[in-house]
Amino acid sequence: MYADRIEAGLILAGKLKKYAGETGVILAVPRGGVPLGFIIARELHLPLELLLSKKIGHPNNPEYAIGAVSLTDRVLIPHAGVSDAYIESETTRLREKLRENYIKFMGDRKPTNLENKILIVVDDGIATGNTLMSTIQMLRNSKPAKIIVAAPVAPQSAVHKLSKVVDELVIPLIPKEFYGVGSFYEDFTQVSDDEVLHYLDELNSMHKK
Repeated sequence: MYADRIEAGLILAGKLKKYAGETGVILAVPRGGVPLGFIIARELHLPLELLLSKKIGHPNNPEYAIGAVSLTDRVLIPHAGVSDAYIESETTRLREKLRENYIKFMGDRKPTNLENKILIVVDDGIATGNTLMSTIQMLRNSKPAKIIVAAPVAPQSAVHKLSKVVDELVIPLIPKEFYGVGSFYEDFTQVSDDEVLHYLDELNSMHKK
């Protein structure tokens, strides 16, 4: 059990200390992963970026991921009965949302080039890992040196899946019974857009000093 996202971030930072000062980037999944990403980026002296991607849901079950889309890439798991027209319209719709989020949080900053960098993907917890699997596939297309996924808690099933597609998994808590990420935090208050901006601004101010 974690007190809050800050405590969880400090614990993860401690387990990632070997990457301090390396040529790497912290990629935080908004919004819940941002407080942890901020702590890890601060402790490891690495830049913080937002990992902006969205899952493409199945037309008959939007919660079931059949792929994912980012601003520049897309991965799909072929499914019978899913039309190209649906995929294209969903890609366009989701990219529009991602563009809005990018401008809101990052302004006119250009995304960091991820090639040959150590990527540390951070979230406040992993439930199924399905969306993350697709996102990892997209990150591989950026030709990074290494992909690490760090989260405070995940079920064994998600750990098993993700361990096949990443170079390293840092998950301190892998419970036998998993009832959702929030049940492993005393305080799991939703992270607001303003908080995300605050963390990004604070880290930018530190780098400028």
